[in-house]
Formats: sequence, C-alpha cells, structure tokens
Amino acid sequence: MNPIENNDNRHFHRILYAAQAALCCEEKTWNCEIMDLSLKGCLLRFELPWTEDLEKLYTLSLHLSEQTHIKMELSPTHVVDNKVGFKCEHIDIDSITALRRLVELNLGNSALLERDLIALTE
Repeated sequence: MNPIENNDNRHFHRILYAAQAALCCEEKTWNCEIMDLSLKGCLLRFELPWTEDLEKLYTLSLHLSEQTHIKMELSPTHVVDNKVGFKCEHIDIDSITALRRLVELNLGNSALLERDLIALTE
C-alpha cells in the first residue's frame, strides 16, 4: 500500500491509496484496486472493463489490518473502461472512523479534514 496526497480541487480531499479490495453485489464479488479514497467516495480499477448495473448498490471491503477494515455501500457515478468512480451512500461508524483516520494521516493537515467533515454533513 502506498498512500500519496492528491492536491486537486475536489469538494472532498482524495488521497491516492493503492490497495487491493473487494466489491460485492448480491452473489457476485470483484477483486479491485483502490486508486483513491475520500470521505465521500472512491475510484476503483478492475481487471476488465466495467459492464455491471449502474443502478445497484455495491459493498466495498478494504482491510487496513487484521483489526481494522472499512466497509462502504457505494453507487457508481462514472465509468471509463476499467476504472469506476463510486459515491458513498452509507458507511457505519467504525468504518467512517477508520477512513477519517486514514485520510487525516495522509492529508497531514487536520484543518483540511475538518473542512471535509463539515461538507459531508451539509
């Protein structure tokens, strides 16, 4: 895993975070690579071009350690070949706590994180 800060002008600060994860929907599971993460979504890369239903909710599972993992319910927002942007529709309290800490550590600036948290609640 190689976290790197991304300084573009998005509403939520995204961190580049290369890690393997799993995306599930109903009985299907896809292995994927996380390209970036934010408090409100993620960009995932798959082995093959994405041809799945854009109206369904998907569950992302990312294991940070044996004790810590992030689980988010996502909806697709855009598809470019094998890269898919997802918006977070639901995340439990333990997962948002782990994600917040991950983003905070990689931003290196708690003021930026606080701005994102305020935007998330609006």
